[in-house]
Amino acid sequence: MSLLVGKTAPSFAGTALVGGNADLLSPDNAFTTISNEEYKGKWVVLFFYPLDFTFVCPTEIQEFGKHYEEFKALNTEVIAASTDSHFSHLAWRSSHPGLKNLPYPMLADFTRTVAKNYEVLKEETGYALRGLYIINPDGELVYSVIHPEAVGRNAKEILRVLQALQSGKLTPCDWEVGQDTLN
Repeated sequence: MSLLVGKTAPSFAGTALVGGNADLLSPDNAFTTISNEEYKGKWVVLFFYPLDFTFVCPTEIQEFGKHYEEFKALNTEVIAASTDSHFSHLAWRSSHPGLKNLPYPMLADFTRTVAKNYEVLKEETGYALRGLYIINPDGELVYSVIHPEAVGRNAKEILRVLQALQSGKLTPCDWEVGQDTLN
């Protein structure tokens, strides 16, 4: 494994579905190219999920949407990514009530390049595992976690970890904002 916390995060770029309007065909919603370059100076939570039109994935995606403003308040952008196409993202969001108003981009990694670079591509299936990465404003990978397909992640826990990282202090297990640190 060459992808380690403390190293520069791999670059990412691709077509993404953006916009949070429930009417996904409105001018406020579009496909656009995004890359890590436009997020310099911000924290980034980049999370991969296996596939559109599945069961566990929408629960996570909705939960990150529900907490999006809390991430934004911490100078953090949230980006979802899967190996599906941007057209699949559009079809899924258009048909799933809980996904129609997502406030963050869904990156299409149809070539699987980004999933490979982040070492979450499950070669035998062709899709990504549930990898989640926090990248600091300097482009350094400061947190990573990978779950199997069947286990969803907790957006509140990611917020807690992000706050601990941003504190710059030693934080004990179960630390919350406002509690004592170890230094």
